[in-house]
Amino acid sequence: MARDDEPPTLLLDPDMRSLGRDLACAVRGEVRLGVHDRMLYATDASLYQVEPLGVVIPADTDDAVEAVRFCHERGIPILPRGGGTSLAGQCTNRAVVIDFSPRCHALVGVDESAGTCRVEPGITIDDLNDRLSATRWFFAPDPATSRHCNIGGCIGNNAAGARSILYGRTSENLLAVRACLADGAVVQFSPGAAESDRRVHSLTSAVCGIVARHAGLIRERYPRTLRRNAGYGLDMILGQMESAGWRPTAGHADPAAGDAPLVPEPIARSVDLTPLLCGSEGTLAVTLGATLGLREKPRAKGLACLSFDSLDEAMEAVNPILTTGPSAVELLDDTVIDLARANIECRSYVDLMPRAAGGDPRAVLYVEYFSAQGDNQIAERFEQLRGLVPGVAAAFHTSAGAMLRAWKLRKAGEPLLHGIPGRRKPITFVEDNAVPVDRLPEFVREFRRIVQEHGTRAAFYAHASVGVLHVRPLLDVHNPADRESMRSIAVRVADLARGLGGVMSGEHGDGRIRGPLLERFYGPELMRAFAQVKAAFDPAGILNPGMIVPRPGTSTRIESITANLRVLPEQPAPGHDESSNNPLAPAFPDAETYFEYSDQHGFDGAVEMCNGAGVCRKKQGGTMCPSYQATLDERHSTRGRGNALRLAITGQFAGRSASQSQEGVWNDQETIRTLDWCLSCKACKTECPSNVDISRLKAEYTAQRYKARGRIPLRALVFGHVRWVNRLGSLTPGLANWFNTTRPARWVARRLLGIDPRRSIPAFERSLRSRWTSAGDSRGPRGQPPIPDARPVVVLLGDCFTMYNETGIGLATRRLFEALGYRVELADPGCCARAMISTGLLDHARRTIDATIHRLGRWIDDERVKAILVAEPSCLSAIKDDWRQLRLSAPADRRELLAERCFLPEDFADRAWESHPVRPDPVAVIRRARAVAPEGVLLHGHCHQKALWGIRTSGNLLERLFGDGLRTLDTGCCGMAGSFGFLEANFDLSMRIGELSLLPAARSASPRAILCAAGSSCRHQIHDAAGRGAVHPIELAAEVIAGADGACSSPA
Repeated sequence: MARDDEPPTLLLDPDMRSLGRDLACAVRGEVRLGVHDRMLYATDASLYQVEPLGVVIPADTDDAVEAVRFCHERGIPILPRGGGTSLAGQCTNRAVVIDFSPRCHALVGVDESAGTCRVEPGITIDDLNDRLSATRWFFAPDPATSRHCNIGGCIGNNAAGARSILYGRTSENLLAVRACLADGAVVQFSPGAAESDRRVHSLTSAVCGIVARHAGLIRERYPRTLRRNAGYGLDMILGQMESAGWRPTAGHADPAAGDAPLVPEPIARSVDLTPLLCGSEGTLAVTLGATLGLREKPRAKGLACLSFDSLDEAMEAVNPILTTGPSAVELLDDTVIDLARANIECRSYVDLMPRAAGGDPRAVLYVEYFSAQGDNQIAERFEQLRGLVPGVAAAFHTSAGAMLRAWKLRKAGEPLLHGIPGRRKPITFVEDNAVPVDRLPEFVREFRRIVQEHGTRAAFYAHASVGVLHVRPLLDVHNPADRESMRSIAVRVADLARGLGGVMSGEHGDGRIRGPLLERFYGPELMRAFAQVKAAFDPAGILNPGMIVPRPGTSTRIESITANLRVLPEQPAPGHDESSNNPLAPAFPDAETYFEYSDQHGFDGAVEMCNGAGVCRKKQGGTMCPSYQATLDERHSTRGRGNALRLAITGQFAGRSASQSQEGVWNDQETIRTLDWCLSCKACKTECPSNVDISRLKAEYTAQRYKARGRIPLRALVFGHVRWVNRLGSLTPGLANWFNTTRPARWVARRLLGIDPRRSIPAFERSLRSRWTSAGDSRGPRGQPPIPDARPVVVLLGDCFTMYNETGIGLATRRLFEALGYRVELADPGCCARAMISTGLLDHARRTIDATIHRLGRWIDDERVKAILVAEPSCLSAIKDDWRQLRLSAPADRRELLAERCFLPEDFADRAWESHPVRPDPVAVIRRARAVAPEGVLLHGHCHQKALWGIRTSGNLLERLFGDGLRTLDTGCCGMAGSFGFLEANFDLSMRIGELSLLPAARSASPRAILCAAGSSCRHQIHDAAGRGAVHPIELAAEVIAGADGACSSPA
């Protein structure tokens, strides 16, 4: 331990096993030192992977201070971390990570009269603005990661976003920072702090002296671009000094001239170091809180989307457009737009873009306007814009919904790029250059030439209004030749940016990507100035060492940009021909997979699909990721699970590659625990812009584990074969339901199956087939040809729950479609295997599905059958999604045909509304709907439904029937997720997820309002946790259309 009067020696590799117990005693929060926990923090949104020493989740900001003091006393490196969304690798280090996001995210206070607020570092921008929604203020910086980046990280990276031309960067919206210095001292950086705080005064004097000695070089070397985020912001400090009247003393303009020039005390005291922390990447201080300047919300907004036939044409248009005073000008190229068309969530956003004169646009410019005056001014700006770009296809949007959807596409740009097919991916290493706006066309042309000379191409998107281009060359970082191209392109592009008066980072920072090029850009003298600033704040170099300046005790150069890449050492891919030109691939276990992964470029591509962007860490909006939203724990985010699977499958948790035993690869206990809290909701398949499909990978990993172990747990067998269990219970439903309520049954269920006694067991009913027959089945005896009937046919595919637990849904489906003029047949061909897939019984699932498809054959081929109806969304998702991806004996075209013919019953009723044999009388519909639901209908969507087809598949029909009486709830996952919510180990989390949105909405609804949910799990959760019932949409529709006073008229 160091003496009080000298800094401790930085320990590059301390023995955390011996220090961990002491650290756990020093803080009140969590200390995580296991290899699994540490490796989940080894990556961010960049290319890099560096295993940290440990992870601290502080209980509050004071607890974080104790962690810093502990590490300082022992010379242990520290890495403060927020959302882990950094693209340059500055959130990866051999250090103790302090993660502020789970518990330090409070909005401490708002001063509405002054337009300021105080926040903790872990709050996200969108969360902050949501909490400010009742005021006239908002926080203006809006990076694409605003839903999941933290304010602390925004300060460390000086985040900006699309509207920085109007509102500036974080540094222009930051009033004060409460910070912990490297030695654990807590200070406040703000205007005037140097006068009242001795420590701040000392730091300010030191920094002013460094800046004064290097003033000439700062003026010469710092670019005059609208955005710059490379090195320390010494130009901002120089600007303050000059504004206060400082001028260099003769003879001291050169840093080699000797003593520092005199900086008068009043000038030094006037300098505010707050802007210096912006973009410092956690190397100078640890942010504990911030006072933010807020902006008034505009009275009106407008967005124009301009489509161009070439990227060059779009770039040439930017400078004239800026004369109209936009709040943002953003660029998307055709690569991003094409990828959006293939993305389930984003494809609808593309429709907002007009077609260019030559067809599909090659580039799109977003031109946004804010107005304090109102809609008339927006209209005037649109007219002015039309005059500047005559002949350019344009779409003008003023509705909040359309603009929100368009911006979602822009913000998805970076993650979408990772869906590009092939081994080469758009790599983040020269993606952040900023040049003067009038040099943009030249920069684009030269950049394309550079990447073409390296045998590849690049994808472009940009904050065009401020000259920041996010350009990503396509490279395969597994390939040594492409890694060499990466180094070469980085150097040439940095030189190109500087030659055009620009900088190699406009907003993403230096980190591991651009740090090695800082000396080439700024020169050795300014690098020494950076080192002096670092030493003034952090003499021992323990704060995020190696970022911006080299680590203490290492060479004067920062590590190569290709060091610490997250890819594995290269080995020939299975079946690799040494004489061929096939690229090498990382080593993966040689196992035959149960699923096909051609849509994700093979199993290794699926495992590496997560790029770390962290979209899954959002706290609000959408469904992904329910367990993260409830826990705010990296382990339980989609990114955390993706990392865990990648590391386990490639043997990195064990410190070995694929040479470890197959059972070891598939039996990593920590990975299993991480996957246990995945609800398999499929939201990541849609809401993750890279379409990471954790539910598929979880099922694959679980099945491979069962195969490697040679045995399957009893619980998985029972839950996976729930159809058999339900069928057995339906034979004597009264007896089975009574037994399930007894204490012995509860004890057995808990001991053998892990079912929580607080959870109700679904009631059994007499089977739907027996009720269907007693109601008069036109098919005739089971297995016999149907009685001749001229009506068109719809087939109800009996799922596990509609057949044995909620048979009223099946009967309601029959009543509705018979009223609409159809003959309804009940198909009971077997199970869809949804439960088997979810529990990892993929061998059982494949056999079951092949048999089910065979038995469905006559309905698939019958031209009279207009649709096959599946009432349970999770069963329909098995047919439309999982069946297509599993390796089955049934031909792919057969599965595709079946998937195309299957619908939710309410979805088909709406789709065929104009062509039903019998059409409902519109007047009768309105009258009957008001009688059925006088206080309206509340619709909650099933996760699989929202992920794969959208909630409109239930909502459209209900909207036809109830009009304004329908309210679609803005809710995420219910938390039940089939067998997940039954388990004692999951029950509390299941409730916490439900309490995020669905359960409060259910409880606050009027007792006479009708709750509607298509999923059986959703209805079960509402019943157990909210104490009220919910109905399937088809039951409600049948009551309106086919009830006693139904709305059907004579045949059309």
